[in-house]
Amino acid sequence: MNNRVAEFYKVSFERYKADFENTFPQNSLPEEKIKEIYDNIKLPSRATTASAGYDFYLPFEINLGVGDEIMIPSGIRARMREDYALVIMPKSGLGTKSRLIMYNTAALIDADYFNSDNEGHIMIKLLYDLRNSNKELSLPAGKSFVQGVFLPFGITESDSATGIRNGGLGSTK
Repeated sequence: MNNRVAEFYKVSFERYKADFENTFPQNSLPEEKIKEIYDNIKLPSRATTASAGYDFYLPFEINLGVGDEIMIPSGIRARMREDYALVIMPKSGLGTKSRLIMYNTAALIDADYFNSDNEGHIMIKLLYDLRNSNKELSLPAGKSFVQGVFLPFGITESDSATGIRNGGLGSTK
């Protein structure tokens, strides 16, 4: 059985810079600093040979107060077989110890997202929801913060989808 069904890539620097600046318009950074962040992006990887999930790593340090939310431009895109999807979910340790959660609880990345106008840039929104606390959460650049699993899927026998994707979050209706 060949279970090698996908590959991770970085988006182009131009795409990353545009999404970074769009995500953080109030915190403009010089292009050199954004390039440094981009150059240090790590592709997702598994921790062990039996791991199902590929760890995604923070491209920059984050500091969150309770109730804060942040959109993370990961710099990552995923090419996969058409009969697979990438499901991104929280890392259990960060969720249970720190109550750092994904805003939409899980993200489903379709195979055709890879060719979207935004290069299939995977954006991940987080919420720090540690109730009854005023403790700040700080995570360094390079820390794994979510994980992705490639899963096969089926379609109905009567399926008649003909649409073509072009866009990111919520782009299909």
